[in-house]
Amino acid sequence: MSDVAASAKQNLLDLDREGLERFFADTLGEKRFRAHQVMKWIHHRHVTDFDEMTDLGKALRAKLQQHAEVRVPQVQFEKPSADGTHKWLLAMDGSNAIETVYIPDKGRGTLCVSSQVGCALNCQFCSTATQGFNRNLSTAEIIGQVWVAARHLGNVPHKQRRLTNVVMMGMGEPLMNFDNVVRAMSVMRDDLGYGLANKRVTLSTAGLVPMIDRLGEVSDVSLAVSLHAPNDALRTELVPLNRKYPIAELMDACVRYAQRKRGESVTFEYTLMKDVNDQPAHARELVRLMRDFDNRLQMKDAAKVNLIPFNPFPGTRFERPDDAAIRRFQKLLNEAGRIAPVRRTRGDDIDAACGQLKGQVMDRTRRQAEFRKKLQAGGVDAAA
Repeated sequence: MSDVAASAKQNLLDLDREGLERFFADTLGEKRFRAHQVMKWIHHRHVTDFDEMTDLGKALRAKLQQHAEVRVPQVQFEKPSADGTHKWLLAMDGSNAIETVYIPDKGRGTLCVSSQVGCALNCQFCSTATQGFNRNLSTAEIIGQVWVAARHLGNVPHKQRRLTNVVMMGMGEPLMNFDNVVRAMSVMRDDLGYGLANKRVTLSTAGLVPMIDRLGEVSDVSLAVSLHAPNDALRTELVPLNRKYPIAELMDACVRYAQRKRGESVTFEYTLMKDVNDQPAHARELVRLMRDFDNRLQMKDAAKVNLIPFNPFPGTRFERPDDAAIRRFQKLLNEAGRIAPVRRTRGDDIDAACGQLKGQVMDRTRRQAEFRKKLQAGGVDAAA
């Protein structure tokens, strides 16, 4: 049983502004504006002890002690990379843990946040898929990752280490934990929370078409899609979800999302794997797919492409292309008028690069046992 389920007190990290206002009014019998004061204490000042919230009356603090708590994820260990990347291993429940990664860059600092313990989608090139799926994270466990990072960054006296962006690109498929993810992203964007602009919060999905449409109805965050192949045959091999939502349906959903967001661009992530999806023919197919997306929205660069060199992990059958192949692929896209930056590999010395967020997931799936058997037998095939 998780600590969240075991506690009778309301963890205030589970609530966005609206939920916290209701809690103060309905449970505590207090004015709603008190919720605003507490949000600032929690998310701006990183205070979890109600007795330290000095602008609250003694009676209110006593009520909070009785009915509420601010319980943040516990850091099992943290590890900095030589390139400035920082990784935290955060305890969830039992032997489960998730990883959260901070990546500093020129003028920005991006936090990669997990939404699930493990993942059920079994994308063939992702190390998290080898661990199977355990459970969804609560809102408190999602926003708690931001809390941990923001508190750490507040203690580092370097402006370049500040938190400017959050990407839901860690362990898990965020759209399969829809309500908790949306609520956490609301706190990220709230001025009483972390004050991030809509465009600075990005949700990355493998392509759950109905949930992309639902997201467009309730949120204004940036959308990124894990594409990784320009045709259905290859994408189905790499991303099994493509069987249910093939590329044509996925692109339709992305067009609808961009239209709802007044022509905002959509980012398509493309992980380059040696001799799998890195050939000139793949680049030309990708150009056609992206050009069609632009044309449907009648907008230049409506489709943005991020090229991600594959990051190997133990047991994988995939390899990273050499630099010449990566440059060749990028050049073909550039010559067709497509901006396609190559994502710089960051934090690979601490297993924090894209595709390496493994965490420590309690094995509750048969797939993990099968994966281990195949490793012992000498390899993992595409049907793992």
